[in-house]
Amino acid sequence: MPLPSLVLASASPARRRLLQSAGLDPTVRQSDFDESQVQISDPAQLVQTLAQRKAETVAPQFSNALVLGCDSVLAINDEIHGKPADPAEAVARWQQMRGAVGDLYTGHALIDTAQLKTLVRCQVTRVHFAQVTDAQIQAYVATGEPLNCAGCFALEGKGGLFVEKLEGCHTNVIGLSLPLLRQMFADLGYDITDFWS
Repeated sequence: MPLPSLVLASASPARRRLLQSAGLDPTVRQSDFDESQVQISDPAQLVQTLAQRKAETVAPQFSNALVLGCDSVLAINDEIHGKPADPAEAVARWQQMRGAVGDLYTGHALIDTAQLKTLVRCQVTRVHFAQVTDAQIQAYVATGEPLNCAGCFALEGKGGLFVEKLEGCHTNVIGLSLPLLRQMFADLGYDITDFWS
């Protein structure tokens, strides 16, 4: 059987860039799954369920593909944060995040449409945020960057200036864990280097 194609069930440019930087060139097929249907208070369970639903929405369109769905949230003091609704929420969130430590959860779902197998995993990275000023928060929110990000920051963008350190996988904070993805490919019987473009 020919090697399956890799399909990214996400509109996230950061996830696509991560895969491309690792030598993988996915077909992007945005999932239109309505995330508001899922109400789960455990962050690991939430991101895994959302990642799986996104992948399941896209998978029927492909007969020989590995369909990757991902979802990320930031949890601080047992409170789950996705993308902020508006600039005011982003400012309030950053006022809570500064000087704090959060856990960034990313759910990964990989569906092998030829083998009819599904793997679902979660990776967690601990994020230590800098003690930023109100003026820096206002300036950052004004760039618009945090409005498009789970956790209200982009590590690979301007938000990287406000992260003191990470414990765990750094690519996980950008949107998907490359080491975890390599392992998931192996668990399905594939060598990820065979997919290098």
